[in-house]
Amino acid sequence: MKKLLLPIIGVFILISCEKEAAASGTVQTVGDSAIAKSDTVILREVETAEIQSASSIKSVNDRILNILQQKDYWELGSYIHPEKGVRFTMYAYVRPDKDKVFSLADYRRYINTEVKFTFGEKDGSGDLYVATLKTYLDKWVYKRDFATGTYYENTFRGSGNSLNNLKEIYPALNFTENYIEGSQKYGGMDWNALRLVFEEFNGRYYLVAVINDEWTI
Repeated sequence: MKKLLLPIIGVFILISCEKEAAASGTVQTVGDSAIAKSDTVILREVETAEIQSASSIKSVNDRILNILQQKDYWELGSYIHPEKGVRFTMYAYVRPDKDKVFSLADYRRYINTEVKFTFGEKDGSGDLYVATLKTYLDKWVYKRDFATGTYYENTFRGSGNSLNNLKEIYPALNFTENYIEGSQKYGGMDWNALRLVFEEFNGRYYLVAVINDEWTI
Protein backbone atom coordinates (compact mmCIF):
# COMPACT_ATOMS: atom_id res chain seq x y z
CA MET A 1 0.00 0.00 0.00
CA LYS A 2 2.87 2.35 0.88
CA LYS A 3 4.53 1.58 -2.46
CA LEU A 4 1.32 2.59 -4.24
CA LEU A 5 0.88 5.83 -2.30
CA LEU A 6 4.39 7.15 -2.93
CA PRO A 7 4.02 7.54 -6.74
CA ILE A 8 0.58 9.13 -6.26
CA ILE A 9 1.97 11.64 -3.77
CA GLY A 10 4.87 12.38 -6.12
CA VAL A 11 2.55 13.09 -9.03
CA PHE A 12 0.39 15.35 -6.81
CA ILE A 13 3.46 17.36 -5.71
CA LEU A 14 4.67 17.73 -9.33
CA ILE A 15 1.26 18.96 -10.52
CA SER A 16 1.08 21.44 -7.62
CA CYS A 17 4.52 22.84 -8.48
CA GLU A 18 3.59 23.30 -12.12
CA LYS A 19 0.38 25.12 -11.16
CA GLU A 20 2.28 27.47 -8.85
CA ALA A 21 4.86 28.17 -11.53
CA ALA A 22 2.17 28.85 -14.13
CA ALA A 23 0.40 31.22 -11.75
CA SER A 24 3.61 33.17 -11.23
CA GLY A 25 4.25 33.32 -15.00
CA THR A 26 7.60 31.52 -14.78
CA VAL A 27 6.76 28.41 -16.76
CA GLN A 28 8.78 28.40 -20.00
CA THR A 29 9.70 25.43 -22.12
CA VAL A 30 13.17 25.14 -23.64
CA GLY A 31 11.67 25.54 -27.10
CA ASP A 32 9.80 28.73 -26.20
CA SER A 33 12.88 30.21 -24.57
CA ALA A 34 15.02 29.54 -27.63
CA ILE A 35 12.40 31.07 -29.95
CA ALA A 36 11.94 34.14 -27.75
CA LYS A 37 15.69 34.69 -27.57
CA SER A 38 16.03 34.23 -31.31
CA ASP A 39 13.25 36.74 -32.02
CA THR A 40 14.85 39.28 -29.69
CA VAL A 41 18.25 38.92 -31.33
CA ILE A 42 16.75 39.27 -34.81
CA LEU A 43 14.75 42.34 -33.77
CA ARG A 44 17.85 44.00 -32.33
CA GLU A 45 19.83 43.22 -35.47
CA VAL A 46 17.10 44.75 -37.64
CA GLU A 47 16.91 47.85 -35.44
CA THR A 48 20.69 48.23 -35.52
CA ALA A 49 20.74 47.90 -39.30
CA GLU A 50 17.99 50.52 -39.59
CA ILE A 51 19.89 52.94 -37.37
CA GLN A 52 23.10 52.44 -39.33
CA SER A 53 21.22 52.85 -42.60
CA ALA A 54 19.54 56.04 -41.39
CA SER A 55 22.91 57.54 -40.44
CA SER A 56 24.70 56.49 -43.64
CA ILE A 57 25.58 59.39 -45.93
CA LYS A 58 25.06 57.25 -49.01
CA SER A 59 21.64 56.07 -47.84
CA VAL A 60 20.55 59.67 -47.21
CA ASN A 61 22.02 60.75 -50.55
CA ASP A 62 20.13 58.00 -52.37
CA ARG A 63 16.92 58.81 -50.56
CA ILE A 64 17.16 62.48 -51.55
CA LEU A 65 17.79 61.54 -55.18
CA ASN A 66 14.73 59.31 -55.09
CA ILE A 67 12.66 62.16 -53.64
CA LEU A 68 13.81 64.51 -56.39
CA GLN A 69 13.20 61.86 -59.02
CA GLN A 70 9.65 61.33 -57.73
CA LYS A 71 9.12 65.11 -57.31
CA ASP A 72 8.07 64.57 -53.70
CA TYR A 73 9.33 68.00 -52.72
CA TRP A 74 7.43 68.25 -49.45
CA GLU A 75 9.21 65.13 -48.22
CA LEU A 76 12.55 66.74 -49.07
CA GLY A 77 11.91 69.14 -46.21
CA SER A 78 12.45 66.35 -43.69
CA TYR A 79 16.12 66.22 -44.78
CA ILE A 80 16.80 69.97 -44.56
CA HIS A 81 18.86 71.08 -41.57
CA PRO A 82 16.38 72.18 -38.85
CA GLU A 83 18.51 75.15 -37.73
CA LYS A 84 20.68 76.13 -40.71
CA GLY A 85 18.30 75.48 -43.58
CA VAL A 86 19.62 74.72 -47.06
CA ARG A 87 21.64 76.72 -49.60
CA PHE A 88 21.11 76.38 -53.36
CA THR A 89 24.10 77.08 -55.61
CA MET A 90 23.64 77.06 -59.38
CA TYR A 91 27.27 76.27 -60.28
CA ALA A 92 30.40 74.97 -58.53
CA TYR A 93 31.37 78.28 -56.95
CA VAL A 94 29.49 78.82 -53.69
CA ARG A 95 28.60 82.47 -53.10
CA PRO A 96 27.66 82.95 -49.42
CA ASP A 97 26.55 86.53 -50.08
CA LYS A 98 24.35 85.77 -53.10
CA ASP A 99 23.17 82.15 -53.09
CA LYS A 100 19.58 81.58 -52.13
CA VAL A 101 19.19 80.08 -48.64
CA PHE A 102 15.90 78.74 -47.30
CA SER A 103 15.25 78.01 -43.66
CA LEU A 104 13.21 74.88 -43.09
CA ALA A 105 10.18 77.05 -42.27
CA ASP A 106 10.58 79.10 -45.46
CA TYR A 107 11.05 75.98 -47.54
CA ARG A 108 7.79 74.59 -46.21
CA ARG A 109 6.11 77.93 -46.73
CA TYR A 110 7.06 78.37 -50.39
CA ILE A 111 7.49 74.89 -51.87
CA ASN A 112 3.87 74.65 -53.03
CA THR A 113 3.39 78.29 -54.02
CA GLU A 114 3.90 80.32 -57.20
CA VAL A 115 6.21 82.80 -55.47
CA LYS A 116 9.37 83.26 -57.57
CA PHE A 117 12.94 83.81 -56.42
CA THR A 118 16.18 84.85 -58.08
CA PHE A 119 18.60 81.94 -57.72
CA GLY A 120 21.53 83.41 -59.64
CA GLU A 121 22.75 84.21 -63.14
CA LYS A 122 22.94 81.79 -66.05
CA ASP A 123 26.40 81.10 -67.35
CA GLY A 124 27.17 82.70 -70.69
CA SER A 125 24.19 85.04 -70.96
CA GLY A 126 24.27 86.42 -67.43
CA ASP A 127 20.48 86.39 -67.41
CA LEU A 128 18.89 86.11 -63.98
CA TYR A 129 17.42 82.71 -63.22
CA VAL A 130 14.02 83.49 -61.71
CA ALA A 131 11.72 80.62 -60.81
CA THR A 132 9.51 79.13 -58.14
CA LEU A 133 11.24 76.88 -55.64
CA LYS A 134 9.52 73.83 -57.11
CA THR A 135 10.57 74.76 -60.66
CA TYR A 136 14.16 75.27 -59.55
CA LEU A 137 14.26 71.82 -58.00
CA ASP A 138 12.61 70.26 -61.02
CA LYS A 139 14.37 72.05 -63.88
CA TRP A 140 17.73 72.97 -62.40
CA VAL A 141 18.67 70.84 -59.42
CA TYR A 142 17.42 67.62 -61.00
CA LYS A 143 18.01 68.59 -64.62
CA ARG A 144 19.40 65.10 -65.22
CA ASP A 145 18.47 61.77 -63.67
CA PHE A 146 21.25 61.81 -61.09
CA ALA A 147 19.91 58.65 -59.47
CA THR A 148 21.49 56.82 -62.42
CA GLY A 149 24.80 58.65 -62.06
CA THR A 150 28.02 57.53 -60.37
CA TYR A 151 28.29 58.11 -56.64
CA TYR A 152 31.32 59.72 -55.00
CA GLU A 153 31.84 60.68 -51.37
CA ASN A 154 34.03 63.58 -50.27
CA THR A 155 35.70 63.71 -53.66
CA PHE A 156 35.12 65.45 -56.97
CA ARG A 157 34.71 63.76 -60.33
CA GLY A 158 33.28 66.65 -62.29
CA SER A 159 35.86 69.28 -63.14
CA GLY A 160 35.26 72.21 -65.43
CA ASN A 161 36.63 75.68 -65.89
CA SER A 162 34.72 77.24 -62.98
CA LEU A 163 36.17 77.57 -59.50
CA ASN A 164 35.11 74.97 -56.95
CA ASN A 165 35.26 76.31 -53.39
CA LEU A 166 33.04 73.77 -51.66
CA LYS A 167 35.80 72.60 -49.31
CA GLU A 168 36.65 76.18 -48.41
CA ILE A 169 33.07 77.05 -47.50
CA TYR A 170 32.34 73.72 -45.80
CA PRO A 171 35.79 72.50 -44.64
CA ALA A 172 34.55 70.16 -41.92
CA LEU A 173 31.45 68.74 -43.60
CA ASN A 174 30.82 65.62 -45.65
CA PHE A 175 29.51 65.86 -49.17
CA THR A 176 28.49 63.59 -52.01
CA GLU A 177 28.78 63.98 -55.75
CA ASN A 178 26.40 62.30 -58.19
CA TYR A 179 28.09 62.47 -61.57
CA ILE A 180 26.80 61.90 -65.09
CA GLU A 181 29.43 61.65 -67.79
CA GLY A 182 29.32 63.73 -70.93
CA SER A 183 28.63 62.24 -74.35
CA GLN A 184 31.04 61.55 -77.17
CA LYS A 185 28.95 63.80 -79.37
CA TYR A 186 30.02 66.83 -77.33
CA GLY A 187 33.47 65.61 -76.43
CA GLY A 188 32.40 64.83 -72.87
CA MET A 189 31.75 68.49 -72.10
CA ASP A 190 28.03 67.99 -71.43
CA TRP A 191 28.67 66.32 -68.07
CA ASN A 192 26.65 67.23 -64.97
CA ALA A 193 27.17 66.84 -61.26
CA LEU A 194 24.90 67.24 -58.28
CA ARG A 195 26.65 67.74 -54.94
CA LEU A 196 24.89 67.42 -51.61
CA VAL A 197 26.53 68.76 -48.45
CA PHE A 198 25.56 67.28 -45.09
CA GLU A 199 25.94 68.23 -41.46
CA GLU A 200 25.22 65.92 -38.55
CA PHE A 201 22.60 67.08 -36.07
CA ASN A 202 21.16 64.99 -33.24
CA GLY A 203 22.61 61.81 -34.72
CA ARG A 204 21.30 62.37 -38.26
CA TYR A 205 22.75 63.78 -41.44
CA TYR A 206 20.88 66.82 -42.73
CA LEU A 207 21.18 68.71 -45.98
CA VAL A 208 22.80 72.15 -45.74
CA ALA A 209 23.72 72.77 -49.37
CA VAL A 210 22.69 71.66 -52.86
CA ILE A 211 25.29 72.47 -55.49
CA ASN A 212 25.03 71.86 -59.22
CA ASP A 213 28.07 71.80 -61.47
CA GLU A 214 28.66 71.58 -65.22
CA TRP A 215 30.97 72.89 -67.90
CA THR A 216 30.80 76.65 -68.00
CA ILE A 217 32.00 79.19 -70.55
